[in-house]
Amino acid sequence: MFGDRFAPRYRNLRKKAESLVGFRHPKHYADSLIKPSRKVLEPLICSEWPNIQRIMASLAQKDVTQATVVRKLSTYARQNRTKKALAELDNICRTLYILDYIDDVVLRQSVQKALNRGEAYHRFRRAIAYVNSGKFRVKTESEQQIWNECSRLIANAVIYYNTALLSRIYAQKQAAGDTAAIEILKRISPVAWQHINLFGRFEFTQSAEVVDLDALAERYNDPDFWNRALREGVLGEQVY
Repeated sequence: MFGDRFAPRYRNLRKKAESLVGFRHPKHYADSLIKPSRKVLEPLICSEWPNIQRIMASLAQKDVTQATVVRKLSTYARQNRTKKALAELDNICRTLYILDYIDDVVLRQSVQKALNRGEAYHRFRRAIAYVNSGKFRVKTESEQQIWNECSRLIANAVIYYNTALLSRIYAQKQAAGDTAAIEILKRISPVAWQHINLFGRFEFTQSAEVVDLDALAERYNDPDFWNRALREGVLGEQVY
């Protein structure tokens, strides 16, 4: 509705494909390799379309959240037609996505890469938490929120540092015309912490000392240092 697309990776795609819907009776797709399980309730969507549009407009203006809409529609004792129409519209969107996912190898690769990035970030957050033996040492919800935000801040600071350093190294390799190194850098994720000492004291204060990223990047001009960094994973995790 808003130009964005939800692109999940289904663990059991075969089972999801069994719930596909079509705009014609399933018998019409008898010769097709992939068949819908039933016909779409198109008249229901058309009759409820004004209500659906009002809901979408409220969501677009941030007047209400999706959870609030679902909760209100679920409070009716009888099956709510608007809720049922929304579910049917969702079935159409999911069917189109699953068919594209099966047919488009680039889409599947993009979804897998996005999943890898998300999992890498969560592993990083767990690594930061493990510094405190993986335990919350707080007593109140407010302290827990502060602990969580500090953990997020540390993760974002490291990712920013990695991104800034990789950008300088990328520009360095471009200037040198090192195409092999450029291809390697394109596949490296900035979510890496092998080169970061997470054990110690974290100080959330401003410091006059500035990290010289240009000097750090200059070290990667040395072929021996570059090769050692690749072997030891110092540059980060490669994502394919």
